[in-house]
Order: sequence, then structure tokens, then C-alpha cells
Amino acid sequence: MNRPFLLFALVALQGVCAFFFVADITLTVVGARSSPISWQTRELLEIGASLGLLLGVVLGWLALRRTLAQKAQVEESLRGVQSAFREHLEATFQVWSLTPAERDVALFTIKGMSIQEIAALRNTSDGTVKAQSNAIYRKAGVSGRTQLLSLFLEDLLAEDVDT
Repeated sequence: MNRPFLLFALVALQGVCAFFFVADITLTVVGARSSPISWQTRELLEIGASLGLLLGVVLGWLALRRTLAQKAQVEESLRGVQSAFREHLEATFQVWSLTPAERDVALFTIKGMSIQEIAALRNTSDGTVKAQSNAIYRKAGVSGRTQLLSLFLEDLLAEDVDT
């Protein structure tokens, strides 16, 4: 089920089979058949259409299971990356000797929050957050918010030098 073509073919097959049943019922209800088909031919067509629908259900279920497994794997990988990034942040904050308040402000800054938003979240004044931000920038050896963020982005985007 790696190829989208197979899924599209599966959907097309189910569509044709469903169309057969709907058209057959519609033609019977409105009496639009000009000549009846033999019961053997009709039974063969219904068996083929039924098998097509069953095949669609089975393959659809397999595709769903595989997709859910891949989703779970991606989510687990994301949790690992988030945990590693959080550990990296904490280790870097420790190297910079940030106070708990400065750690909070640095984290909110990295998340992209404004000084006003940080002040509201921390229940402090804008001036306090500005002073804490300046202390963070000084300890990190950067001149502002953008450079602070770029320190961590560089770490995330750095290529593995061992390969």
C-alpha cells in the first residue's frame, strides 16, 4: 500500500462495484431494462461486484492499520525529539546560569511570545521581563531575541559531523 496508485485503483474498483449495485436497483425500480439479462450472468456480476467491495474493505482496513502504525511511530519520534530539545534547552540554560525566572522568560521568548504576553503570563511588569530578557541575552552572548532563537535553530539544523 506504499503506492498511491493502488489506493486510487482500490477506490475506483469500489466505485465501479457500488455503481453496479445502485444502477441495477435503479433500473429495476423504474423498469428501464429493455431486455432482462440471464440469471447466471446477473449472479456472476453480483459475485464480482461483491468480491470487489470485500476486497476494498480488506485492503482499506490494511491501509488504515498501516497508516495508524506510521502515525504512532511519527508521534513517538516527535516525543523523543521534543524531550531531547527540552533537555538541550535546560542544559544550555544551566551553562548560562539562568535563574528560574530567566529560564521561564527565555523559554517563552524562544516560543515566540512578546514581552507583553510574557509579562501577562508571569504576572509581572513589561519592565521586569525586559530586564530579565537583557540578562538572558548578556549571559547567552547574543544581542537580542533573534540571535537567541538562532542559537537553538543552529543546533537543531546542524548536520551530523560523524557521517
